[in-house]
Amino acid sequence: MKKILFAASEAIPFIKTGGLADVTGSLPKYFDRKKYDVRIILPKYLCMDERFKGQLHFKCHFYVNLSWRKQYAGIFEAKQDGITYYFVDNEFYFAGDKPYNELYQDIEKFAYFSKAILEALPFLDFCPDIIHCHDWQTGLIPVFLKTLYGDENYYRGIRIVFSIHNLKFQGRWSLPAVMDITGLPEQIFTADKLESYGEANYLKGGIVYADAVTTVSETYAREITTEQGGEGLDGLLRARKNDLYGILNGLDYEEYDPQKDGYIYNHFNEQNFQEGKKLNKARLQKELGLPVKENTMLIGIVSRMTSQKGFDLVAYIMDELLATEDVQLAVLGTGEDQYQDMFRYFAQKYPDKIQATIGYSEERAHRIYASCDAFLMPSLFEPCGLSQLMSLRYGTVPIVRETGGLKDTVEAYNEYEHTGTGFSFANYNAHEMLGTIRYAISVFRDRKKDWNGLIQRGMKQDFSWNRSAGKYEALYEKLTDFE
Repeated sequence: MKKILFAASEAIPFIKTGGLADVTGSLPKYFDRKKYDVRIILPKYLCMDERFKGQLHFKCHFYVNLSWRKQYAGIFEAKQDGITYYFVDNEFYFAGDKPYNELYQDIEKFAYFSKAILEALPFLDFCPDIIHCHDWQTGLIPVFLKTLYGDENYYRGIRIVFSIHNLKFQGRWSLPAVMDITGLPEQIFTADKLESYGEANYLKGGIVYADAVTTVSETYAREITTEQGGEGLDGLLRARKNDLYGILNGLDYEEYDPQKDGYIYNHFNEQNFQEGKKLNKARLQKELGLPVKENTMLIGIVSRMTSQKGFDLVAYIMDELLATEDVQLAVLGTGEDQYQDMFRYFAQKYPDKIQATIGYSEERAHRIYASCDAFLMPSLFEPCGLSQLMSLRYGTVPIVRETGGLKDTVEAYNEYEHTGTGFSFANYNAHEMLGTIRYAISVFRDRKKDWNGLIQRGMKQDFSWNRSAGKYEALYEKLTDFE
């Protein structure tokens, strides 16, 4: 039995701000439990839902020396879906009404979290063969392990897998401040280790000191080794290319299942989707206050409203699209003010064509995935993306830009060979996107047989975690030289 410890700043169902939580909370359930004991360690945030706090049981406490600071650490434990979760308790760091604060606060918070995890291991009676770290918040775990703990027998055999979910977020802060916070030796704050463009960089530390580096799709693994996609770390990632693996994220097919999803109006599958989606669409249109029109294409958007997600393109063509096409939009999300205001403006200007919910609702999100005809995701870059996987699962045809995981998961429609699962465009160009949307509308309107074929092929795709978990298992075996 091999022991794997996932270290992350969030995981469903306990705490979630984005797709990272879906991955870290879902993936461990899919490993072969006869061969792998996979556990998860998280911060014990004060803002965690009260219903989860009641499930936590105190396990132990100790003190963490973080440079000149000495900080309390409590460890709590809970079981969820047969998986053991540990929680690091320290109200000085993990209080507040949200998991993340200002970056200068998070830099110290996650330095503490990283060191507390390593200090906790002897108290847990769980010495992992592999610590699987996720994103910059855990980037110091391999750094601390290799520089401060590597000579101790207890820690000597531990291997590190470091997963990059989004290279853009790196945990960069001033060198003197990070030296003071961490107490790490001065000689590792150099250009070949933790220093990056005059700052300390937690993500870079994770990449440098990990035994293997993974990211969340094969195309994104290639893109981050280029100057255009490398966010300043492309040279390092090229140097580590023999240890860099692209493993596509999966989707929890139990949670996202159109045959039993408790959030949606009518259940359906790939055989009876025509009637099921028709009923869901009419109900969603009514709920949103849009005219109930079966033959008007309803396009969904569920997203963080940031420039990464391609909303510059959407803003540029929105007037032209809504003024000239028989189309409706159901929008859900929150983010930058300029994009929130843009959607509010167009919802007022075209009340019969667009409804925008600024905020987030899990129920509304599921209904958009299940009820819309198409799903728009024109990202500037997209490490993997889960929304297109959800839309495929629910028979909602994705319209995407060919980047990262979107390129790996959506096969472009070919009208001559009658193949594909969605529509895609290559360049980050607003009118190329508009042309693709118009093409999709024409297929929806004039070629119902082809459209239904797109839906059916999409619903038959298997992007469950089973395949991805198998690839992680193979990587774990390689790192630990399993017999």
